[in-house]
Amino acid sequence: MSARLALLVGAALLCGGCEVPSDIGKPCVLVKKSQSGTTKYDPVTLSDIGKGDKDFISFGSLDCEDLICVRDANSAVQTSGEGDGLRVLGYCSKACQPNDTNTPQLQDPCAVNHPDAAAEVKAGMSCRALLLDQAALDYMRAKDPVGYRQTFGDNSSPYFCASKTEAPPASN
Repeated sequence: MSARLALLVGAALLCGGCEVPSDIGKPCVLVKKSQSGTTKYDPVTLSDIGKGDKDFISFGSLDCEDLICVRDANSAVQTSGEGDGLRVLGYCSKACQPNDTNTPQLQDPCAVNHPDAAAEVKAGMSCRALLLDQAALDYMRAKDPVGYRQTFGDNSSPYFCASKTEAPPASN
């Protein structure tokens, strides 16, 4: 009995120092609500994102543990697939709270440790508002609760882990 207990305690101590990678930063396929009704979600295509100069967030991406896939305005448009099956890629994200002073630096909620994350994503993530601000979300939720839930689900915050916003360098 004590040998089993010693083995379990030893295994717990060894795993205590193991860093389990989160999905934050992992490449994912952006999705949108299906118009066909045959599936719940369809992949986002190039025509859906236009020039790609805006942040894009999709809820329901099965590639991510929190089902949130983001493509930020500052990143190059990346795709996978071919022809009509061309899908726009982003990276996994999650909801967060900005300026959380209770979170030690070592436990950054937006830390990227996924091995498949792109270098530019690993270079810097922050907790920032995407698309809308808190006042706009609150207004939409109060004005049309059903429509809000269909669009945003249970999410009530505009803050998500995303690449830090930096203006591209000015060209001369």
